[in-house]
Amino acid sequence: MTQTRMNARTLALLVLLGAIWGGPFFFAEVALRELAPLTITLHRVIWAIPILAFVVWQRGIPLPKARGVWMAYLGMGALNNVIPFSLIFWGQTQINGGLASILNATTAMFGAVIAAIFLRDEPLTRNRVLGALIGLCGVGYIMGPDALASFSLGNLAQLAVLGAALSYSFAGVWGRSFLSEQPPLMNALGMLIGSAVLMIPLVFLVDGTPDFALSVPVWGALMGLSTLSTALAYLLYFTILARAGSANLMLVTLLIPPFAITLGTLFLGESLSATELTGFAIIALGFAVTDGRVFGLLR
Repeated sequence: MTQTRMNARTLALLVLLGAIWGGPFFFAEVALRELAPLTITLHRVIWAIPILAFVVWQRGIPLPKARGVWMAYLGMGALNNVIPFSLIFWGQTQINGGLASILNATTAMFGAVIAAIFLRDEPLTRNRVLGALIGLCGVGYIMGPDALASFSLGNLAQLAVLGAALSYSFAGVWGRSFLSEQPPLMNALGMLIGSAVLMIPLVFLVDGTPDFALSVPVWGALMGLSTLSTALAYLLYFTILARAGSANLMLVTLLIPPFAITLGTLFLGESLSATELTGFAIIALGFAVTDGRVFGLLR
């Protein structure tokens, strides 16, 4: 992973990205009042396409012509958008956004292990294995021993969010393997187009024709999901990646849950138990072990 030093401006951008990516968990809670999870996923990707298309056009980035690249965008759209978005939104029908964001924080640890398994230049180090095991301990602490004795929809929802984190991890490997030679912003746009191609028939098949007669708060939540948490988030993501490197960018994983929890508490009256907060602390420790820099500072 590329790692460079961060200045104050880049750190501010990283915190802003954490806030923007903490928003989807709040926006989803609002949108789920009137829409099904798959339909919310379709709204999230389809309204972000014109924004990123304009940016790609303005910067003079050419559209790829090779069929193989567009097939890769379909795969990337499935792994990085269709599957994880849908799983998380369904999970939030049973658990609150704060807990979903905590479980989603396992993405960095899963990603490090999956990358080490499938990519030659990502070694499977002791820190990565130990960090993943600690993260899983945090997940197990949150779910509790009762999950083994009496499985519930709440437990299934938590597993769905973990499945989303695993899908994000495979998306990273997919992008490195098939799309590393394409411009990053074109990859973001192509991925969204691929997601829309997959989601449109799926939504019509499962949810039926989308209903556009929605309340103002729900429309606001959908626009927040698409314009802020998707289009703007991708622009920030690649800006920070260029300025600070992928290792520093991983820190956003720990910034997302505090913003998601705060939004849910302030506007939706949600709360987290001491068990869930302790579980997040264990997951954060797992991330610190995976990242390795905390132990470097101690040494």
